[in-house]
Amino acid sequence: MLTDKTTKSFKPRKSSPRLKIFDYKGNYCYFITCCTHQSKPYFKDKNLVNAVLNTLQGIARKETFTILSYCFMPDHLHLLLSGEETSSLKDFMRNFKQKSSFRFRKISKKTLWQRSYYDHVLRKEEDIREIALYIFRNPIRKGIVACIRDYPFLGSDVFDCYRLEESGQT
Repeated sequence: MLTDKTTKSFKPRKSSPRLKIFDYKGNYCYFITCCTHQSKPYFKDKNLVNAVLNTLQGIARKETFTILSYCFMPDHLHLLLSGEETSSLKDFMRNFKQKSSFRFRKISKKTLWQRSYYDHVLRKEEDIREIALYIFRNPIRKGIVACIRDYPFLGSDVFDCYRLEESGQT
């Protein structure tokens, strides 16, 4: 029989935010948001951002994803990814979060990521450039900088984020 004392240590598992009818494999684009554990502002540290970015880029190569845009905000990471036929978003995210968490915990003895992540599978009619620009402009919207050139923690394997902003796309 469970007592009040024993049930307090159990946390109910939240339901998965993943789509049940979609396998997250193949040639799709994804808009991802990963939050830090307890919304801690870990990504103000340039060395940590560089370490996590190196992990991100290595896992992207291994899992056949192209990083269309990324932005490390103080307490979360935005990603726009494009997969190939052999790509699996679930494998990518599991490997990325696991490897980056392991390295972070080794140094700091703390937890890096919140459980799970938010994803949006892009539909064909959605403009990838617009979403990339939305990601790049996040530090401006949050009042951290006045222009994206002033923010060091964003980039892309495909787009020149500064030219994209200058092109006036909204």
